[in-house]
Amino acid sequence: MRESMWPYDPDEFESLVTPPAGANHDDAWYFPYIDQQILCVSEHGSVRPIDADAFRWLQIEVDAEIYLGHYRGRSCFAVAARGSSQEGFALMDLRGWLGRVDASLFYLAGRAKQLVDWHLDHAFCGRCGAAMEDHPQDRARTCGRCSLISYPRLSPSIIVLIRRGQDMLLARNARWPTGMFSTLAGFVEPGESIEQTVHREVMEEVGLKVTRLRYLGSQSWPFPNSLMLGFHADYAGGEILCQEREISEARWFPHDDLPDVPPGTAISRWLIDAFIEDQRSPAANH
Repeated sequence: MRESMWPYDPDEFESLVTPPAGANHDDAWYFPYIDQQILCVSEHGSVRPIDADAFRWLQIEVDAEIYLGHYRGRSCFAVAARGSSQEGFALMDLRGWLGRVDASLFYLAGRAKQLVDWHLDHAFCGRCGAAMEDHPQDRARTCGRCSLISYPRLSPSIIVLIRRGQDMLLARNARWPTGMFSTLAGFVEPGESIEQTVHREVMEEVGLKVTRLRYLGSQSWPFPNSLMLGFHADYAGGEILCQEREISEARWFPHDDLPDVPPGTAISRWLIDAFIEDQRSPAANH
């Protein structure tokens, strides 16, 4: 079995709902989100989270502060805020962090974004309209009037690389820049298994049949609130027919002659690299 894409390291991040007794806030990191953009320290083209000392002096209004847990010994907080950027800081789309910070730090910032969005979207009960409150023990919001409990929502989705001999199928989303290709992906629908989703999405997006699905790994992805389950699948038949308004182009690419593909932080790139590794292995040449 292939080693996990992101091995679990309990010493790197520990998720907690409330700060433990004696937690030190002086070396904490803060991840403020203002209108879907993250406010961060920006120095000479590099970015990093805001430390406790800088956070105290920020001229922003805080609507909610959510404890995330410990990252490499630091307490970390997601912040729902209002305001603007200031000198020495930058407001940017979280995608701008891709490739500019450690992968684990990017995923932590993504966790913060999802929790801020969830907190703001659940200010009031969806059943009776009363104000929601933080649950005393769980990562949840609860209604004191009707007892409804709302947990952060994750949307399961699949992402799949289709293999045909030494070639892989890559596609370009209609909304992407010209030249950028990636693997196929889509959300699970009610009543579907993960495997059924793979077959349906491939048929809908490019008109192909696949077989021999192999699960390789998963990734939490904050665009938006997705848990992506990654697969390899073998081509089984059909001609490429791109889904109108969704896929602008799809082609077979040799493993040694690729177009522009996503960076290593994305699970799609890991699926691509795993196929290339397989093709270069001694077993593939026999």
